[in-house]
Amino acid sequence: MKIKQESHFITNSETKLFGLMPDGEAISAYQISNKNGIKLEVINYGATVSSLKIPLKNGGVVDVVLGFDNLEAYLKSFDLESAPYLGATVGRFAGRIGDGTFKLNDEIFNLNKNNNNHSLHGGTIGFSQVVWKVKSVNYGENLSITLTYLSPNDEENYPGDLSVELTYTLSEQNELIIEYSATTTEDTIVNLTHHSYFNLNGHDSEVLSQEMSISADKVLETTKENIPTGIFLDLANSPFDFSLSKNCPAIIDTTFVLSKEKEVVASLYSPKNSLKMTVYTDQPAVHIYVGGNCGTIKGKEKVLYHSSSGICFETQNLPDAPNQAHFPDAVLKKGETYCHKTSYKFEIF
Repeated sequence: MKIKQESHFITNSETKLFGLMPDGEAISAYQISNKNGIKLEVINYGATVSSLKIPLKNGGVVDVVLGFDNLEAYLKSFDLESAPYLGATVGRFAGRIGDGTFKLNDEIFNLNKNNNNHSLHGGTIGFSQVVWKVKSVNYGENLSITLTYLSPNDEENYPGDLSVELTYTLSEQNELIIEYSATTTEDTIVNLTHHSYFNLNGHDSEVLSQEMSISADKVLETTKENIPTGIFLDLANSPFDFSLSKNCPAIIDTTFVLSKEKEVVASLYSPKNSLKMTVYTDQPAVHIYVGGNCGTIKGKEKVLYHSSSGICFETQNLPDAPNQAHFPDAVLKKGETYCHKTSYKFEIF
């Protein structure tokens, strides 16, 4: 059965009021569960994954993503010196754009700068901080929720009205599938990603004892401010070589250029819970992030999050691609459609 949303309130036991925006607009939480007992919660503020609970073979349940219990906490998190973007959808352009500028069709565009002298994750008010409309919720087989957002021309100084549609699907094969599509009224640039912090030991734990692998041969060289220099660095025998599984690092903020011939992008494994997450994507890169300087944050269930509470697998195009001619093209032309698919598959051993 598919339920279409006429407003932010849907009469269904799987939906609840999550909070009110400062202007009084209602934000709802939408919950779907597959036949194996995995429960996904999405809120339409930032098209954010707020909870992903997985039952274990020992009878326990583990929430594998970081988040907050209420809307106010999400809103306040963007006032921090280093906003965490917990579970949010990131756009128009994920990652950094150097000096907040790019050239398109012989015109220079100056974006809003929110990271030193650069634009990060869409700018001052990106897709993570706007209210998305819920287009539909499917409670049938392979449950899903579809959200939309219309980013108007000149928002954060990007050209074109950008219409975005995002679907979260919870499959019966225990996959969280994220599919994006977008069209524009003018040529523009687009790079969308998902920003959940995963922790297979639970959101109240740390990730340093979990094992990670990444299917990449190269990473991007960057400046001290994390702007790509345009150089690809070989990973062989380097500290960033995760071709064989090893423990998550305490600090990493690195873009891995993916091996096109390999289907699996990355994996994360918890020996404690015998739980594995495998990442698949059609994007050319995955940005791995652990650490940050946002201090201690009070998350769900009054848990104090710290720098090693979670790890991000941000599948995307390369950061600063509009300014690097040899990077994959990030331009979306009028009349074309941007498409992006990423899956996180969970296996319980």
